[in-house]
Amino acid sequence: MHYITLLIILGGLVLLVILAYNKLVSLRNQTENAWHQIDVQLKRRHDLIPNLVNTVKGYMKHEQSTLKTLTELRSNLVKGDINSKARANDQFSNILKSIFAVAENYPKLQASRNFLNLQEELSATENKISYSRQFYNDAVYNLNTTIESFPTNIIAGIFKFSKKLYFGVEESEKRLVKVEF
Repeated sequence: MHYITLLIILGGLVLLVILAYNKLVSLRNQTENAWHQIDVQLKRRHDLIPNLVNTVKGYMKHEQSTLKTLTELRSNLVKGDINSKARANDQFSNILKSIFAVAENYPKLQASRNFLNLQEELSATENKISYSRQFYNDAVYNLNTTIESFPTNIIAGIFKFSKKLYFGVEESEKRLVKVEF
């Protein structure tokens, strides 16, 4: 009788470990998938920038330093860790907004089919990045909460699951990049 009770308790513990482990694996994979979705969108935006710079530079002769900064930031979008990509993403978004705002002073540029198409594509990509970023941060929240919660924290420690970083920036670096024309 005692053996049966002991086997039931042991079987329950093994089942608990299996369920907790599988949940942690699922959440880790969801987080990694979400990160790859961000990477896809950052790469897409990275690939659109040379077209934007080539379209704009003929019209915006006075803003060449901004275009140069945009080109320099472009390389930071696809290299580095999550935090460096997040910083580059925020700076990049702010410079793009500035370019589109300044473009209003150039009627010929505003009428350019290439510029309008690029502006539309970049705007759609920005929205996809924002959505992907939110999805990633939600996945990180779920994973980190599960890793910290009892009893999965014990299983996470045994199998060396680690918390992930949010796609964000340092508080001191969070706001607008100063762009001067």
